Amino acid sequence: MEQQFYTSIVNFKKQQGCSFPDASGAKIFVNKLFEALFICKSEADNNEFEIQSQLKKLESQLQFLLFPVLHSSSYSETQTTTFFSTIPQLYKKLLLDATAIFEADPAAKNIDEVLIAYPGFFAIAAHRIAHQLHQQKIPLLPRIISEYAHSKTGIDIHPAATIGESFSIDHGTGIVIGETTTIGNNVKIFQGVTLGALTVQKEKASEKRHPTIQDNVVIYSNATILGGETVVGHDSVIGGNVWLTEAVQPFSIVFQQSEITIRDKKTFTEPYNYFI
Repeated sequence: MEQQFYTSIVNFKKQQGCSFPDASGAKIFVNKLFEALFICKSEADNNEFEIQSQLKKLESQLQFLLFPVLHSSSYSETQTTTFFSTIPQLYKKLLLDATAIFEADPAAKNIDEVLIAYPGFFAIAAHRIAHQLHQQKIPLLPRIISEYAHSKTGIDIHPAATIGESFSIDHGTGIVIGETTTIGNNVKIFQGVTLGALTVQKEKASEKRHPTIQDNVVIYSNATILGGETVVGHDSVIGGNVWLTEAVQPFSIVFQQSEITIRDKKTFTEPYNYFI
């Protein structure tokens, strides 16, 4: 290969300033924090000293992850301390999320099943971690965490999205929640839901482009709700496959009407012009 090619790579990396956090380390951090808060693998995990020890190790790991993007040991330490000071509140929110999922899903037998086996809960946990780091204005790392959760669960939640308490995701695959989305308390959404923008113009990056979902709303599978001015009023139900780009008043039911025809296969003649 030509020397010019190698030089262009070096110059490009110099422009970045070696400011990338360790993506693999970020994944490990999220998993270890999740386990420290929720997963008991043995009796050794089930005591206050061990939990405290695990969280202390994770503080050191987060500080290591932050240094490449903050370029300061003292600032990395300060931001790590700030993040871990929010862990008790984050933990309480996640317990409310787990309870909401359990109470909303008749297939869930107990809370443990939600904690260890439900991709929706893991996606919410990763989002709350990433969102806190985003609020602390940490670059890159929140997005790495959210994209890790996306790859693991099929649920794509931007770290800037604001989500209230007792949030429930059922099944979850294919859910997209955009950057400026605001979700209230006690909201439940199903697989394939998109809370997105009407346009993807770069000049609108600083505007509110994604919808607001108020308290106690249920959004069924494959519904698409778009636009920064689209507000779904509290206590509303959005049916499956709905395409919504305008505000909805509280206590509304929005559904897509469709006609389904059932015929007797024995008397049905296959048309010659039928194709897929």
